[in-house]
Amino acid sequence: MDIGAKLSEFWKNFTGSTEMIVAFSVSVVVFSVLYFYMIKFLLDNNSGGLVTIFVLSMVLGAGIISLSEMNSAIYLIIPAIYLVIIIVLYSVELKRLIWAHTNMKLADVKHVGRSYDEEKVEKCINEIIKALQNMSKNDTGAIIVLATDNVPSQIIDSGVKLDADISSEIIESVFFPKTPLHDGAMIISDTKIIAAGCFLPLSQNVDKIPKELGTRHRAGIGVTETIDVVSLIVSEETGVISIAKAGRLARYADFEVLKKTLNKYYWQELESVRK
Repeated sequence: MDIGAKLSEFWKNFTGSTEMIVAFSVSVVVFSVLYFYMIKFLLDNNSGGLVTIFVLSMVLGAGIISLSEMNSAIYLIIPAIYLVIIIVLYSVELKRLIWAHTNMKLADVKHVGRSYDEEKVEKCINEIIKALQNMSKNDTGAIIVLATDNVPSQIIDSGVKLDADISSEIIESVFFPKTPLHDGAMIISDTKIIAAGCFLPLSQNVDKIPKELGTRHRAGIGVTETIDVVSLIVSEETGVISIAKAGRLARYADFEVLKKTLNKYYWQELESVRK
């Protein structure tokens, strides 16, 4: 049967049944929404190549079905395969997306009208780096989370709220061994230390984390898997400074790397939230 005959038969069946019209219309809407969000998700995660392959495979699949006697239901296999691929390859990104759209009450840490100038930002950056390097020299374990007012209240409430100006002295005193808050994480948002001693969700991707890294690193990585934040981690055993973002860990961060990370946080990530 050629394409024209197939289309003619389909149109005849379509116009002759109200149930067929409703079912077809619902299918078009559902799959259009599904494809839109799949493509949007891939583009948001810099996967334009995968989008091109997806579109080409859909067109090719439609052509094969039209020119053969193959059951058109097989056409549903293509988006199903891509859905599985997305879930497997982008599990961290999906987890963060789902977390961000849940109905959990976010921490009320909005600081409207806060002074925000270049001099103050540079001071915050230098104080954070100074504290990290001092703790690294003394093998003092620490986790600092750089947030954009997006940390759930459950995490904030698990620690002690500080709402203090950023200084190396405060940071180092919080993480000084055997102090009440040293085992938890410090949450920094903008130019304030919001809370300290907070408990973070642990990463479940233990196979991807080097075995010599312990709970502190699992927590630092885990929070970035579910929330769009950056974790700065100091190892208590080696003094090595690591940076975690989007579930990925970069170790041996020196002054230049820390400076670049903090500049991006203050001048790109926070600025994008304000707009």
